[in-house]
Amino acid sequence: MSTSTSAESRQERFDRGMEVLSRVDGEGGRRVIDSLADVSPELGHQVVAWAFGEVYDRPGLPPRDRQLVTLGMLTALGGCEPQLEVHVNAALNVGLTPAEIAEALLHSAVYCGMPKALNATFVAKKVFAERGLLPVDAP
Repeated sequence: MSTSTSAESRQERFDRGMEVLSRVDGEGGRRVIDSLADVSPELGHQVVAWAFGEVYDRPGLPPRDRQLVTLGMLTALGGCEPQLEVHVNAALNVGLTPAEIAEALLHSAVYCGMPKALNATFVAKKVFAERGLLPVDAP
């Protein structure tokens, strides 16, 4: 749960965000942050401290629900396949099953269109294959 206060230091916010990032995104999240070190370390800091330390750590939604929303939004945006890969892994890390993820991406076709749903599903397939989760059992 977020415990941010105005007295909380920049480093404390970052440290709390790293705990959440590690719990949710695992190694994939850390790789994203590390890849920003030589081009925009401040963007990496903000992703950790703000997005994960502040937003992801809020008590209003459980982590699995936050990941469902994230998968839907990244699918709707399109062109976010690298981020989708990280967040499909994150969805699995926080307890969503491959069948639930596939169903959410199927549902996105109604609102986002077939091309975006297909692209997202192929990203999920790649992640499932890497984790030995294929074939996906029907819900």
